[in-house]
Formats: sequence, C-alpha cells, structure tokens
Amino acid sequence: MSRRPTRADDISGADWRASDAQIAALVEARHGDPFALLGPHSVPKGVVIRAFVPHAETVSVIERGGKPLAHLFRRHDAGFFEGLLPHGSAAGYRLKAGNASASWELDDPYAFGPVLGELDDHLLLEGTHRTLYNRLGAHPMRHQGIEGVHFAVWAPHASRVSVVGDFNAWDGRRHQMRKRVTSGLWEIFAPGVAAGTAYKYEITGPGGELLPLKADPMGMAAEMRPSTASKVAGPSAHVWSDHGWMALRSQRNQRRAPMTTYEVHLGSWRRSGDGGYLDYDRLAAELIPYAVWMGFTHLELMPVSEHPLDASWGYQPIGLFAPSSRFGDPDGFRRFVDAAHRAGLAVIIDWVPAHFPTDVHGLARFDGTALYEHADPRKGFHPDWNTAIYDFGRTEVANILAANALYWLDAFHIDALRVDAVASMLYLDYSRKDGEWLPNIHGGNQNLEAVAFLRHVNTLAYGQHPGTATIAEESTSWPGVSQPVHAGGLGFGFKWNMGWMNDTLRYMAKEPAHRRWHHDQMTFGLLYAFTENFVLPLSHDEVVHGKGSILGRMPGDDWQQFANLRAYYGFMWGHPGKKLLFMGQEFGQRGEWNHETSLDWHLCDAPAHRGVQLLVRDLNHLHRSVPALHRLDCEAEGFQWIVGDDAEQSVFVWLRLSDDGSPPVVVVCNFTPVRREGYRIGLPHAGLWREILNTDAGSYGGSGAGNGGQVWAQAEAAHGQPASACLTIPPLATLYLQFEPSTAQDGRLG
Repeated sequence: MSRRPTRADDISGADWRASDAQIAALVEARHGDPFALLGPHSVPKGVVIRAFVPHAETVSVIERGGKPLAHLFRRHDAGFFEGLLPHGSAAGYRLKAGNASASWELDDPYAFGPVLGELDDHLLLEGTHRTLYNRLGAHPMRHQGIEGVHFAVWAPHASRVSVVGDFNAWDGRRHQMRKRVTSGLWEIFAPGVAAGTAYKYEITGPGGELLPLKADPMGMAAEMRPSTASKVAGPSAHVWSDHGWMALRSQRNQRRAPMTTYEVHLGSWRRSGDGGYLDYDRLAAELIPYAVWMGFTHLELMPVSEHPLDASWGYQPIGLFAPSSRFGDPDGFRRFVDAAHRAGLAVIIDWVPAHFPTDVHGLARFDGTALYEHADPRKGFHPDWNTAIYDFGRTEVANILAANALYWLDAFHIDALRVDAVASMLYLDYSRKDGEWLPNIHGGNQNLEAVAFLRHVNTLAYGQHPGTATIAEESTSWPGVSQPVHAGGLGFGFKWNMGWMNDTLRYMAKEPAHRRWHHDQMTFGLLYAFTENFVLPLSHDEVVHGKGSILGRMPGDDWQQFANLRAYYGFMWGHPGKKLLFMGQEFGQRGEWNHETSLDWHLCDAPAHRGVQLLVRDLNHLHRSVPALHRLDCEAEGFQWIVGDDAEQSVFVWLRLSDDGSPPVVVVCNFTPVRREGYRIGLPHAGLWREILNTDAGSYGGSGAGNGGQVWAQAEAAHGQPASACLTIPPLATLYLQFEPSTAQDGRLG
C-alpha cells in the first residue's frame, strides 16, 4: 500500500470515497460532524484515512518509525486528502506532508478519541460537576501515547466550534471540534500543542453566522493586554509549603479570630522604577513583609482574574479562571499566596459573579445566543455598568461559576472570597425603574435564582474548605446575609457594613462644632451591629469618583485633619466588627486613588503621615493581641455602652469584653478639638486601667495630652457601673483603657 492511488483505484473503491458535497462542507468549515469524515474509518475493504492539510501537495500515511504505509489522494485543492489502507495497518499512524518548498510530519488530530465521557455530560447538566475546571478549558496531557493539549468548551447552540492559534495559523478549518450532543460540550485533542500556546475559539452560531473569536471561558492563563487570547497553562510546578497554615486554618473560628484586612490593587500599590507593574514574586517580596510589619491579618486583592482594561480595576473580568498576566503566570500567583501563608497572612480575593463585560471576545452571546446571560435585557443587562448579567437559573452557568469559586480555593489555597455587588444579584429591580424589570414567579423583586446560587456556592465553599470564608459586599438590609443556609440565610461568613461606613464618614466630614447635631450617626450602627457578622470597610470605593481620600474628608486645618483621622481610626478599631482599610489610607494618602500610578510612598517621610502609619500599625497589633478587641466582634455580649448620649460634647465611651476571662477594654472618643479635663466615666472594676492607646500621642503627631499611661478607678458608681474614674480626654482623640486584674479592689464586679 505504499503506491500512489490510481484512477483505477478511485473507480473500484468508490464506495469508501467521501462525496464532493461532504468535502466542500469540510473545507468551508460548515460540516456538521468533522470527526465522521476525517481521520481513520473502517470500511469493508480496509481503513479509509482522510486528512485536511492546507498547503500540502502530497500527503502520505506513515508508521511512527517513519515506514511508509500509503499515499493519500488529493481530492480538493484546499488540502483534502483520502486513501484506503488494509485492515489493521492504520494503528498509530502519522501523516507526512509536502509541497514544492518543504516537507513536514504531523499527528492527525482526528485519529484520537474523546477525552470527556458520559459522566462529564451528566454532571454538567445536573449542575454538580465540582471540578469542571479539570475537564473544560485547555489541558496538556498524554493521550493515546501522544503529548498534546485537550481543548473543551461549552457552546450548545453553536453549529461549529474550532480551536485556533499559532499552531494552526488561526485557521478554523484545521481543528474543528467534536460535539457531545447531550451536553453541548465540544472537544478535541490537538497533538503537538504545548503549554504557553495562545488560542481562541472560532464559533459559528446556530444560523451559520461566524462570530468574533472568543477567549476560553475556562482558560487558566491569558495573553497580556491589549491582546485577548487565552493561553494554554501548563501543569503547576509549584510545591506548596503552607501545610501548617492550612491545617490551622481548618480549625479556626473566623468570627472569634482577629481580622484586619489590607485591601490592595496590585497594579498601583507600588510600581517598578520604570513605572511598570511588579510581578507576583516581587510583590511577595515587598507587599507581604510590609503588611506583616503593619500588623494586618489579611490581604484582600482586588480582582486578579484576567480583565481587558486596566482602568476597570478588575471588576469586569473576561478570564475568570486566569490570574492576570499583568503580574506573571499562575504559578507566580501560587508562590505569592504561599509566601503570604508562610508569613501568617490570609489572602482574600475579590470574586465577581454578578456580571460580565460585553467585549466581543468574552462571554456575551458566546455561541450566537444569550448563553451565559438572560436574553431579555430586563434581566440580562446591567444599566449601571453596561454589563451582562449571568443567568443564575441556568444549571450549566451556575455550575461553571460555582466551579470557578472552588477553583480559587482548590488550586491557589485562597482563604476567602469577597463577593462583589451582591445587592445587584439579589434584586431584580436593582437600579431599574418601573417597567424596566421582570418580577419573579411570585410577583416579587427577589432574584430567586441568584439567591439559590449564592446559597449553593457558600455551602460548597464551607463544606469543601473548612476554615475559609465568604464575604458579601451587600449594601441593603437583606436579612440573614451572614446566617447559615440551614437557618434560612444566604450562608456568607461576613457582610460589609456599608451603613456604618456611610454614617460615620458623613459625621467625620462635618465641622466639630456641628457634630453635636449628628451624634446618632456614630451610634446608630450599634442598633444593628450584631444582626450580621460585619466587616467595617473603608474600601477603594471611598477614595474614587471625586470622593478624595479619607484624610481629605476630614475638616479643619492640617493638624486637625490628621487628628480627626487618627481619632476616627481609633473609633473604628475599637468598634465591634472586623476591619478593612484600603491601601494608602494607612498613612494618610492625600490624593484620590489613581490606578495608573503608585501610592505616594514619599509621604511616609513626613511626621504627620508617619504618625498615622504607626498608629494603624499599633491598632492592628492591639486588635490581634487583646482578646476583648476581637473575640466578640460579632456578638452583643462583647459590647456595652458607658456613655452614648453625650452629644453636647461629642464624647462616646463604651466597653469591649471577651469570653475568655481576659481583661476588658474601654474605648473613649472625643470628636471635638476641646480637651476634656476631669471627665468621669463609669467602669466595671475599681483598680488600675492602663492607657494602651492614645491617638493624640506625640509619636503619632498629636499634642501629647492624656493620662500618663494609666487611670485609677475608685469604687464610686457611675453610668450604671460599680466603679468610675476621672480622666483627661485629649482633643480629637480616642483612648483605649485596659483593666489590670492584679490591681482589682473589688473583685470581679462586671
């Protein structure tokens, strides 16, 4: 069978030849089932082999050792060849092609069987494919003894899907994929393709229309923007060294543990000398030691998923499974997380399942239909952000998003997911006027499918990864956001307290003389402080869009602005709830955040800014080391008002308690520039109370007023407490007083 087929062969073997119509459909990329035509196929007279090799003038079938088996007959000038081999002679064949200028060998992608199975179809349709990311996307592997990459994508309404890249000259005719009709999955094994290869999917819609090239929805790596292709990610070579951290994490009660979070945008925390981005390894070397020195317990990273526009900050992701190539490859991000864990830092990432951008290379109308999004814009389009909204009621979409959440926990050891824009998911009428939204089946405005999805994801996260957390950015009064699913809640671990943030910032922006009329803005949050497991956030949202910086919102001259800021931070760290501070605000960044440049690190050389930085550092270390300041953050038993009604003097005093028998702490705030002498406060114990924090200390840039580091309380009742003390409250300042049990004069009275 090594001779070239002759015209006699064509006539005598006509029963095995492809029809001209089939060949035309194949070379025009409109054949409904290319695997039924190309590759090896048994026929009564032997095995017919058909191949599509553009630019080839001759194609032969050879054994892997190079021995010729047969020449194939050229049936179409575009490069379609076929020929007949005896039974049994085609096993493990290769193709040898040539033209006037070159010859080359290749493995035929249509000689390989499927990788996916019926279980993959079943689990996707059922919505329970927990490790879907291991099956879809691009995965280097050895299949049928040959190295290559398996590509798989969900596009049920497409009439044709091809994977294209440099390996096939971006020619959608060469790797037309096999459709799994049951599930709508398409797959192909591409021999010879390697990790690092750029690729996209070429898709024709249900009507045969050619769509813009699409990035892989489950691609695990991507090109550097402005290029938009996915890249084949190789198997991870990273060896994790955080086993101790992971073991301890699984036993940790997050509600009772200290939690002070440093929110970071990796692209603008610090830049290199030439203005470029720091990569994951350099960020690990610089950001992590800084966060540890500052005493933060958690790093929260604004979205690291691949996104097309730097100015989007990551909240319009295209590659949900791909750490952004701006900072390196996926293993670089693994090394970053591993280094954080070794240093004792938890890593939170912002996760964005609420919506997605409509860039043509993304998910929008992915297979020519509204596949990932609702077709009706009243449910499928977000008017605030000009983005598409996921169809959470579609089983496969919910499965892909849930698998994405687990992927970050599984593959990158992420400790928590902060879920962006939850309110926009929960309400069908979010940012919509009458007539612009569709009610649910009960006639209400609750997005029942989104509720079910969030509960499912939270159940999976906590069930599969004990010790991790999910955190909701939810700005309404939806009940039970951070209550367990089995108790009727959404199942989040924590919720951002947006009301507290808005109220307290409005109060702090007022001139001190006017604050007496707005006293309730600082106290109102305590009426609901324990209805959820709250995080107190001063996030990136508060330093953009003309809002300025936190320091810039403070009234008064320069000294008063810094004093107000220090007092406010003292108030915040003493208040029940976990803490979050956006980068730059820990040293009093003056300007509004600019994602295009580094933070103004030179400010730390100025005493006032350095003082704020040292204060936040001390607040973090106190939060971690003093149980009364964190153990009952989310429980009413850990808080008690002492003075909550002194609006005239803008003074607030409260008690923080622990459940482990450790000493209580009293927080005292004075939000006027008037020094309060001889101010009596009730205390639960007579004896020595150490002044463990004074935001007016000279080392922070304050006036140095205070109580000499301690206050003695007498057994004289006040404010409903059995003891009391007179103290000096510095102007625009917060004090923390911690009881010294060895000096108790009255035993344990409270």
